Amino acid sequence: MKNSIILNVDSYKTSHYLQYPAGATQVSSYIESRGGAFEKAVFFGLQMFIKEYLTKPITADDIEEAKLVYQAHGVPFNEEGWRYILEKHEGYLPIEIQAAPEGTVMDVKNVMVQVINTDRNCAWLTSYVETALLRAVWYPTTVATVSWSCRNIIKRYLEETADTIEGLPFKLHDFGARGASSEETAAIGGAAHLVNFMGTDTVSGIMAARRYYGADMAGFSIPAAEHSTITSWGKEAEVDAYANMLDQFAEPGKLVAVVSDSYDLWNAIDNLWGEALKTKIERSGGTLVVRPDSGDPVAIVTETIERLMRKFGFTVNSKGYRVLPACIRVIQGDGISLHTIEAILAAMKARKQSAENIAFGMGGELLQKVNRDTLKFAMKASAICVKGIWRDVYKDPITDQGKRSKKGLLALVKDLDGGFQTVRRQDLGNREDQLVTVFRNGDLMKEWTFDEVRANAAQ
Repeated sequence: MKNSIILNVDSYKTSHYLQYPAGATQVSSYIESRGGAFEKAVFFGLQMFIKEYLTKPITADDIEEAKLVYQAHGVPFNEEGWRYILEKHEGYLPIEIQAAPEGTVMDVKNVMVQVINTDRNCAWLTSYVETALLRAVWYPTTVATVSWSCRNIIKRYLEETADTIEGLPFKLHDFGARGASSEETAAIGGAAHLVNFMGTDTVSGIMAARRYYGADMAGFSIPAAEHSTITSWGKEAEVDAYANMLDQFAEPGKLVAVVSDSYDLWNAIDNLWGEALKTKIERSGGTLVVRPDSGDPVAIVTETIERLMRKFGFTVNSKGYRVLPACIRVIQGDGISLHTIEAILAAMKARKQSAENIAFGMGGELLQKVNRDTLKFAMKASAICVKGIWRDVYKDPITDQGKRSKKGLLALVKDLDGGFQTVRRQDLGNREDQLVTVFRNGDLMKEWTFDEVRANAAQ
């Protein structure tokens, strides 16, 4: 299905061209997180939208289709305005988009994106793109922020209980593809997670990072079992199913993950892995990653590690925490969220189990259990030029002060402490505006590589 920016909109937007003051020639709008669940946000994803939707011109057929759709739908259609864009600008949208560098970690309640029309006859266009543009920003930014917050928690526990944080990039694995609402959602959200980590099973995410940010390979995975490949052997041959996994994939320097609770997790650990296959595991030169997949995550993880230590032994690191031998590790992918990661790691710490022993897989909580209100995203007009005079545009509802919007043409500056602050452009002075022009009139003006995005997020 061809994507038309004319139809990528809320219905009521089609009538707004008739609602602006006479003589309006330019409208400037901005996108921000107004707060929500996090104090900081990782800005990401705009480049994907620009490349996919804005670097391709509209056509006469797009206009005709939209005309028929909106007439049948019962709303006005600015046919004259769109034909003007087709004829004067060869179908490319006459707008300019400024944005923070992708990957930037900023305090919420700051401008991330600013949009303005570049043709005086298209003042209506700035707001028209809100639906598509806001969605293109809020979703990947929210996923990147959730992932970044998980990284901070895991990093803290590694620093407290492990000798090294070297394995941090692989401590949270993306299991979310099947729980996403669409393939495009999985691609966008999967790429957002990879800003912070390098482990993923969401192939769409690595393809998005490759196509839109030039990442040759942004994420990695390992061979892993699912319940069907274990249970197809039958309960009586469970040990044979496990042995086959080792035969097929366990070799020096390699990892293999095996779901181990198809029947009885404790039997699998105590008798199958810990007795029948113990020597095979130890001699393989690889690492078996045991995966529980049911029960209370906190209790299951700590007990799993405890039982594996009883069977395979452990060492005590320089910080006084116990570590499984290199041949055996655990991954928990069931019931994982930002909050359960913290709870599991806290429980492990209390039992003197190092965070080195565990990795996590997150699915729906990573890619799907977010919405626009997680970070209270909004796009609002902040300035309008009418008959040559700029004036502020803002809302300030007495019933919800949190929805008060910003006024004027905006700039983003760095504070002395490295944080960010939104100011009026007229008050910028000698300070550098952190907003970069990334799109103008059909052209991508600034392209970020995935390495640059990751470096920004890691600062």
